[in-house]
Amino acid sequence: MAAGQGLLLGIDIGGTKTQIALGRADGALLREAHLESWTSGSYERDLEAIAARARGLLEAAGVSASALDAIGVSAPGPLDPVTGVVRDAPNLPGWHEVPIRARLERAFGRPVRLENDANAAALAEWRFGAGRGSRAFVFLTMSTGVGAGLVLDGRLYRGARYGAGEIGHIPVVPDGRACACGLRGCLEAYTGGAALAARMREELAAGAKSAIRELVHGDLARISARTWVEALRAGDAYAEGLREEWLDRLAQAIAILVLALDCDRIALGTIVANNTDLFLEPLRARVAQRIWPHLRGTRVLAGELGERLPAYAGLCTALLEPLTPSAVSEP
Repeated sequence: MAAGQGLLLGIDIGGTKTQIALGRADGALLREAHLESWTSGSYERDLEAIAARARGLLEAAGVSASALDAIGVSAPGPLDPVTGVVRDAPNLPGWHEVPIRARLERAFGRPVRLENDANAAALAEWRFGAGRGSRAFVFLTMSTGVGAGLVLDGRLYRGARYGAGEIGHIPVVPDGRACACGLRGCLEAYTGGAALAARMREELAAGAKSAIRELVHGDLARISARTWVEALRAGDAYAEGLREEWLDRLAQAIAILVLALDCDRIALGTIVANNTDLFLEPLRARVAQRIWPHLRGTRVLAGELGERLPAYAGLCTALLEPLTPSAVSEP
């Protein structure tokens, strides 16, 4: 098979799991594979593991690398999509100044595109999920951290330094809780999964009463955002108090986005998408209270792609046009 037949390879790199998918531009997913608990502390060994798994996937599908139109890599930043370098990925040990595009192009002999994972997720939801038909779309990743991708007038908006969408570091509480980024009062410090888990451990260790302690059998190190959701579903008062604050902080940030961008649709992933009954309606009500009436037509909804999101994120990155230093937004 020759290149040009619409075959794409997508690679979505995460701290605990990397997803690899073979697909087409129309959204057809042909074959998938993944790596779990895969990081070694050396980006050299990690890239070798990714390349080996991708070769295995292609071999199982009966497809040669030469048949691929392009390879897309969705990765945590900061990164430079022009040079194809991951600058520093905090959740990937040893990943500093990683020339991922050059290494994978050498390994496969095909063009490689690199994009920030939040941007790639936004493109995926815009093309194939909750953002279809939107003119001004924002997708919020609501997982370990909080980020956003912006697709405005049909184009991915990256910003002057490729850093647009850092919604997780909008200050929502002046001089508030410390954030992992080094600032204080960031949205992520109140709504990110890692920060939320750390706060629960801290407060329960200080004597807060909650069913969360029983859910983790007294081992506070096991507390996670999922534990919080379990406690919410059990009617735990402490967990409910956290939810009220969590919704308020998130609504504040979403209102800023609506007022600043006049977006017509905002979709949220992971924790909201997986628990719409707990979060979506009260979040919508809080956002409406914080914006002008004529903007209340903005739809706040859950992401649609679910477990398919990583596969589509990689494939949508492969569809991007090559970047040059003078062009930072591509269709």
